[in-house]
Amino acid sequence: MSVEFEIKDVYDIHDLIKLATVLRAPGGCPWDREQTHESIKKNFIEETYEVIEAINKNDCDGLKEELGDVLLQVALHCEMEREKGSFDFNDVANDICQKLIIRHPHVFGNLTAENEDEALSNWDAVKLKTKGMKKQSESMLKVPREFPALMRAQKIQQKAAKAGFDWDDKAGAIEKLYEEINELNNALAENKQKAVEDEFGDVLFSCVNISRFIGVDSEEALTAATDKFLNRYLIVERLAEEENIDMKTASIETLDILWDKAKKIIAEKAKTEEN
Repeated sequence: MSVEFEIKDVYDIHDLIKLATVLRAPGGCPWDREQTHESIKKNFIEETYEVIEAINKNDCDGLKEELGDVLLQVALHCEMEREKGSFDFNDVANDICQKLIIRHPHVFGNLTAENEDEALSNWDAVKLKTKGMKKQSESMLKVPREFPALMRAQKIQQKAAKAGFDWDDKAGAIEKLYEEINELNNALAENKQKAVEDEFGDVLFSCVNISRFIGVDSEEALTAATDKFLNRYLIVERLAEEENIDMKTASIETLDILWDKAKKIIAEKAKTEEN
């Protein structure tokens, strides 16, 4: 070996940190050595989504593997900063420990929290104070623009609601959706693309607003809806092939009949599985 690293049967977090150093050191891996925060930032996103995939599949072994990949990303980013002399993995661990202790005054301090809502209230209050934020808008601006759009919209709406800027119930949110749909129809009638884009965005934002009132995560809901569409489409495609129907030239009425058949097939399958 051209580098110093102890090969053994079982490793721990200290070995991972050492590995990140070895990989980027002279004699290590040329690819790892050339990477920067910017060059591997998408890798971090991909690994995070693969963790979510393992969770959704209830894949324990997959979850263990993907969490390891995320830890590697953390170790690499920390190593890049250690090389610059700014911070290292231990500094990151120290900061998050201090943050957790400070933001849990109901665990490590004198406050109490009898339920989840009170715990979150304590967390938010300490967060605003420690970050020197006096207005809720400041915390809203802290929500990364890089978040998935639905997630960002829901988080910003939740923060606005904490400041009292919200509908009394879902009826107001639903009424607002209809209002935005009417405005979208008007923009379409006027054939103004910029206005259409603006109003369509407002429709989506209003849908997210409703999701908060009905206890639905908008990102998860859209993912599920997309899965449902894909499953139905696959059946439609199979039915079209069985009935010698060319989907590209078939009428929308014909395709709609196939769509209804697909819905019935899925419903019947669900009933069978329940029984």
